[in-house]
Amino acid sequence: MPKHFVSNKDESVSIFENKFLDFFTRVHFIVPLIIYVPVLLYFLYQSVFVFHLSVWTIVGFIVTGLVVWTLTEYNFHRFIFHWDIPGEIGKRISFMFHGVHHDYPRDSMRLVMVPAISIPLALLFYFVFQYFFGNELVAPFFSGLVSGYLFYDMTHYALHHANLRGNFWLGLRQHHMLHHYSDPHNGFGVSTKFWDLIYRTTFRRKSITPIIVEERTEAVES
Repeated sequence: MPKHFVSNKDESVSIFENKFLDFFTRVHFIVPLIIYVPVLLYFLYQSVFVFHLSVWTIVGFIVTGLVVWTLTEYNFHRFIFHWDIPGEIGKRISFMFHGVHHDYPRDSMRLVMVPAISIPLALLFYFVFQYFFGNELVAPFFSGLVSGYLFYDMTHYALHHANLRGNFWLGLRQHHMLHHYSDPHNGFGVSTKFWDLIYRTTFRRKSITPIIVEERTEAVES
């Protein structure tokens, strides 16, 4: 079985030779919470105290935002992060965006999205959906979208580093570890397996079980 990683240690390799640029390719997992929890609370405040939206409107658009995020997460992971851009420059770009994570899956400084990418994307999503929903309804929608994003980032970190318990979390970890160590062409959902079921990108070889130890990872048939 082919090896789908370079190192399973918590180590971080340089992407850029320039130390200043390389600094922005790493981020502590707590940073998204520091940036986006105030954003989430601000839009919830607007929904309730500025726009005086009904409870059902707020809940409905929060749920819609969450669903939109899960679909966005799946499509980004499948079609952008795993896009093999042709040419040497393309390979370099692919490595910087996501290849480095697959080569060093336990690098704790590259498990959540760096602000240099997440902030422009958040602004883009906000203005796109503001155009469709207007100023009032985009507030609860964006709260749901940001909530989904934070759940995704924190879940991704936890799947690689936390001591998880319970069937839900262990199922997600199994799903994500199979993606990393056995079959990177399937299993693109991180915070949910729902869209993998819809698009039929779940794992066909159900008997494969990833065995993870501190410094190496193997996939064996049970």
